[in-house]
Amino acid sequence: MKGMIFDIQHFCLDDGPGIRTTVFLKGCPLRCIWCHNPEGLQKEPRLSLQRDACTLCGKCQEACHREGHKITESGHEIRRAGCVLCGECIRHCPARALKIMGREMDAEEILADVKKDLLFYQNSGGGMTLSGGEPFFQGEFALALLKGAREAGLHTCAETSGFCDETLLREAAEYTDLFLFDIKETDEALHKKFTGVSMKRIHQNARMLSEMGKEMILRCPLIPGCNDREEHMQGIADLAHSLKSVSAIHLEPYHPFGVDKYLNLGLEAPYENTEFMDGNAAQNFLELLKSKTSIPVMIS
Repeated sequence: MKGMIFDIQHFCLDDGPGIRTTVFLKGCPLRCIWCHNPEGLQKEPRLSLQRDACTLCGKCQEACHREGHKITESGHEIRRAGCVLCGECIRHCPARALKIMGREMDAEEILADVKKDLLFYQNSGGGMTLSGGEPFFQGEFALALLKGAREAGLHTCAETSGFCDETLLREAAEYTDLFLFDIKETDEALHKKFTGVSMKRIHQNARMLSEMGKEMILRCPLIPGCNDREEHMQGIADLAHSLKSVSAIHLEPYHPFGVDKYLNLGLEAPYENTEFMDGNAAQNFLELLKSKTSIPVMIS
């Protein structure tokens, strides 16, 4: 069983309980305008150029036999139409400014990497977390990873948008201890505007997981000028109250790290805010949401 990932991060502390290894799968059916992991949107690999690291030395241009790079006075241009992701430019870049985002790995190879930190998981109550992208966009591969981790005795966690096949999610739930369930927006029209999809399937899957008794933490991005509204806070509270297995709600104030990633990938950022969300504003929304629910609420 092979799949496409774009990162494996060890010693993560914010992707579930304890010390964790987070595996990031490529591909996502949503197009959230504020996405902070645009390298996970497409399932296919893509060349990334860290422009602030590039010295314009021209070594990549010399190495590429398909004229994929052009160094001019105005900067470094990547001609992606001719790029076959051979990696020659990366091998010749002294500044390490180039990277292919995405690599194919098999499930056993990933699990072997994850199990290297078994002692840390045992001592901290940690384990493996699947993220993305949307991990269930590669549903069978995600399922293989969750099954393998469960067989190894690891605590398993999946961060999901909930926009995925219900049958697959139900099967994956049998091998998943905790769902970090993203709630982007609670108004249907705005959800379509900000993410490109309806929220109906998402809420349906959340109800299914709740009926199965699967623990969920609602993860709610807080985006200035988009969902930073009292009505949305009320919507989050109402949704959480309708689900019997929500153990906590995490508000996630906007950060601009995704903007540069879009540029590095040669993509246009649909939400170009380069400022962190004001801390006082985020705190105010935290207190507002706390006033609407007895479920623990925190900023993460």
